[in-house]
Amino acid sequence: MLNGILLLDKPEGFTSHDAVAKLRGMLRQKRIGHAGTLDPLATGLLVVLLGNATRASDQAAGQQKEYLARLRLGLETDTEDITGQTLAQRPVTVGREALQAILPRFTGEILQRPPMYSALQVDGKRLYALARKGVAVELEGRPITVSRLSLLPPAEALPAGDFDLRVVCSKGTYIRALCRDLGQALGCGGCMAALRRVRSGGFSLEDALTLEQIAAALEAGTLAEHILPTDRVYDTLPAVRLNEAGDLRASHGAFFTEEHLSQGAIPPEGALCRVYDSGGVFRQVGQARPLEKGGLAIFCKTNFC
Repeated sequence: MLNGILLLDKPEGFTSHDAVAKLRGMLRQKRIGHAGTLDPLATGLLVVLLGNATRASDQAAGQQKEYLARLRLGLETDTEDITGQTLAQRPVTVGREALQAILPRFTGEILQRPPMYSALQVDGKRLYALARKGVAVELEGRPITVSRLSLLPPAEALPAGDFDLRVVCSKGTYIRALCRDLGQALGCGGCMAALRRVRSGGFSLEDALTLEQIAAALEAGTLAEHILPTDRVYDTLPAVRLNEAGDLRASHGAFFTEEHLSQGAIPPEGALCRVYDSGGVFRQVGQARPLEKGGLAIFCKTNFC
């Protein structure tokens, strides 16, 4: 079984679930997940978790994302992207200057109303299922953080009313909803015309493979060269290394104190750290907790061995 991280350049038309199902068949491995859903219209970076790396899904999915998005002004749809049913079409009388002027209003910590066509649940039911039945739900805004929202130079042959944006944002941000809100703020409506994820946490689209490239690597026997170690998900955490006594305690699921470390130090109470064995193999994510007798120790939070 393969363990680690595979970066996929997801094609248009695939759901994230479709992409994972395709990889399960190609790799002949059931234990595969992903970190951060992409809509069928969207392309770009999908962080695929293999084997034990699926245990890092919450951490990986919660990391900051970066997108290149195309906003289409003058069109409103029920899905808030160009794949949906048209709700309204209006003439676009504003230009780049007006759009640029409102971008600061959608930057920083803001509240965003999620799309009805989303996988969020209300009373145990998916919103998209309710939307397909015509059930109206009053949705409240959810806190998100947009760290960067910038207008890109116009591409050649860009249709009138289309504008390209770069968005850096937190987990839970819907770019479709952002396009909707920008259009509403300009008075003409808007929706998302295209989306490409270019970064997720410390992972870049530049290092991703297409499904065709993965198939070729499998055929050539070189896929292992493209699988990244699981600890890359946690590269912002401090690291400690165990000595041989620590290795023994790790094998029994016990906590570690300073005497069991050969490198690094126990972090402050509540903080997380990467834990490596004496041979340098990533074993777990640990958390510093107090001992009854005083002092701190590292307890296993997520085991990867």
